[in-house]
This record gives sequence, C-alpha cells and structure tokens, in this order.
Amino acid sequence: MILYPNAKINIGLNIESKRSDGYHNISSVFYPLKGSYDILEITKSPVFLFSCSGIKIPNGENLCEKAFKLIDSKFSISPVHIHLHKRIPIGAGLGGGSSDASFTLKGLNQLFNLKISNIELEKLSLKLGADCPFFIENTPKYVEGVGDKLSPLSLDLSEYNIKLINSDIHVSTMQAYSSVVINSSKSLILDDILNPISEWKDTIKNDFESNIFSAYPLLENIKNDLYKEGAIYASMSGTGSIVYGIFSKK
Repeated sequence: MILYPNAKINIGLNIESKRSDGYHNISSVFYPLKGSYDILEITKSPVFLFSCSGIKIPNGENLCEKAFKLIDSKFSISPVHIHLHKRIPIGAGLGGGSSDASFTLKGLNQLFNLKISNIELEKLSLKLGADCPFFIENTPKYVEGVGDKLSPLSLDLSEYNIKLINSDIHVSTMQAYSSVVINSSKSLILDDILNPISEWKDTIKNDFESNIFSAYPLLENIKNDLYKEGAIYASMSGTGSIVYGIFSKK
C-alpha cells in the first residue's frame, strides 16, 4: 500500500490564550496542499520495521512508529514494514510529521479492515500530535482549541497558485510558543476568511511572525519579496519557517 501524506498551510494563526496544561488555544484555517507530499509505503511483514529515505529525519521514534503502536495496542494487528520517503521540509510549519502519522493510521485502518470511523481516527490521532486530526479528513477546516476542534470550511484555492519558499531555517515549535504574545483584540479569522483574498493582507495575521521575523529577518524579507512579485496574500505557515504566497494564475 502506497500513500501520499500531504502538507498543509495555515491561513492566519491567532493565539487566543494559554491553557493551564501549558498548551495554547489557537484559531486558524488549515488548508491542504495535495501537490506537496511525502511517500509512505505500508506492507505486511514478519516483524515490525520502519525505514526512511529522502530528507534526513531526526533520531528518535518516528510518529509513524508511534501510530503503529497506537493501533496495535487497541487492535493487536500483525507486524508491518513502514517505509517513509521524506519530501516535506521538517520544522517548516507544513505539518509533514503530523500528516505522516495520520496517514499511517488511515493506512493501517484500510490494510487490516479495522473499520475505524473518521471521528475515532481523529481522537486517536490527537494522541500523536495537535495537528494530526486535520489530516484524517484532509479538507479545509477552521481549527480551534489545541487543534482538536475542527469545523468544515468552504474554501477553494484551486484557481490560484500557491508558491512555497523554503529558507532551510528550522524553527523550533517550543521556541516559537515561548516568545509569542497573546493579543485578544484581533478580528476573527473565521469572519475574515470569507472576504475576498485581496483583503486578507490587512486582516488575517500569523501571531508568530513578529518574534520569528525578529529572530530570522530573512523570513520577513521573503514575505516582502513575495508581495513584490505580485502575491495577493503572503504569510509564514504555522510556527515557520516556510513562507508562502498566493498568486493569481493569470
């Protein structure tokens, strides 16, 4: 079985509050990028194996391995060989690791005919990471809470080109959250996303940009350059470091 775990971008990212458990409540729009993906192969095997190629993955247990163990603990499935060919940049705000984990869950569900519903898969995937539930249905969503509250959103950007700029800067999620400033006076992304894209530049913001741009001025320069090239909207995705621009296909 071969699967193609795709990336996502954040259109706006507001930090609403810090929770008592140390996490933050957010609001954002997640949009899937089906053209940017890793390649995941899952086959039955005498013993469990995980292998990888492509972009080097940091040492330690991979989320695909954790996804297998999570399913195995509940359904006692037979071993598999998971091979991940990594193409989505790591630490870039594209959710590649979360996508790999969720697609592993979906792949195992299909391979072993477990008949787990999407609702249950979302609950399971949340144990692997805050962004994971989004990749179960993998459609545009308005996201709240720590990433666990998903609302369907009618948003179609197929008439636009989305350009991703990878600076090769790795931004730690912990670093990004440790310095973010909570601003409760922001307008609601859910309201602003319904406006024409030409108006997003003035209303839809990523709260992480201010501090991340201060630490890595190159990222701000990339965003400014995208606007100079004619982008209708440009932003850092998630906690960075990918910066994207949305362009008219004309």
